[in-house]
Amino acid sequence: MKKNIKDYNLEELKQEFVSISEKPYRAEQVFKWIYEYNVTSFEEMTNLSKELREKLNENYTLKNFSILKKLESKDGTKKYLFDIQDDGNAIETVLMEYKYGKTLCVSSQIGCRMGCKFCASTGIPFIRGLTSGEIVEQVLAVQRDENVRISNIVFMGIGEPLDNYDNVVKAIRILNHPKGLAIGARHISVSTSGIVPKIYDLAKEQIQCTLSVSLHCPNDEKRSELMPVNKIYNIEELIKACKFYIEETGRRVSFEYALAKDNNDNLEDAKELIKLIRGMNCHVNLIPINKIENGKFIKSTNENIIKFRDYLNEHGIVATIRRELGSDIDAACGQLRRQNLYNKVN
Repeated sequence: MKKNIKDYNLEELKQEFVSISEKPYRAEQVFKWIYEYNVTSFEEMTNLSKELREKLNENYTLKNFSILKKLESKDGTKKYLFDIQDDGNAIETVLMEYKYGKTLCVSSQIGCRMGCKFCASTGIPFIRGLTSGEIVEQVLAVQRDENVRISNIVFMGIGEPLDNYDNVVKAIRILNHPKGLAIGARHISVSTSGIVPKIYDLAKEQIQCTLSVSLHCPNDEKRSELMPVNKIYNIEELIKACKFYIEETGRRVSFEYALAKDNNDNLEDAKELIKLIRGMNCHVNLIPINKIENGKFIKSTNENIIKFRDYLNEHGIVATIRRELGSDIDAACGQLRRQNLYNKVN
């Protein structure tokens, strides 16, 4: 089976070229063709000899994704369902427009093992983690299709990034590499439901990316109902890990808080949340929850969302409400893939 050449970082690719009796500088040339010119075939790498291009074709693939479906929202958000080519599976990627640039929400796994009750990814069978090359290819595929440069990456698509730790970190380093896609680490956000040991590991990587923690509740009773991971790593352990991340990296942590009606959206919850995170270098991102098929949690009222935000701000916690994007095209992670799976079965 051919190897995906995008699974190699630059140093690994140099070693790989030496192993096939090629000079290391040839690896740099290939790396440039992939990430600067975003070519889709080895034949396009015109400064390589015909013999080398044939050798690459025989042993490697560029694994370019094809678009199964592309939806565009009235607000400009674009959602992709990509065929990852070799095993019949599909993944989602979402392109969002902000005043500061184009942000891409990438998936890190095919399916998810976390089982969060409010997430559309729940109920999608978990298949495997994506390789680093498959993660990076989402960026390259969208840049090819839209003829744009992506300036920000958020690991908030299907899957738990820290459950696919090695491949996610490797992908970040390729995205960030000056000879790769050269996306600044501070423009890359990694979301986690709270896999505590991996938060410590990520802090020690010193990558300088933003850590976004899906908190969603201020106490263990409510959080365990929403998020099974809390039964393994409770809030006390999670907050301790977040404080370590802040201290180790000097970066602010973002707490994601999806507001569900009559569940975690009242002022008592806000008071508990303030007590929990007061004094931390953090930001609270309030998210109007998406209603999913067969899900019991529904979006909080706009009035409650605004009251919650204002109460946090009044008590010294920086909080903002995430702008809802792509709601008319089911842009929440998992929704399009769920539909695709359903349509295949039916």
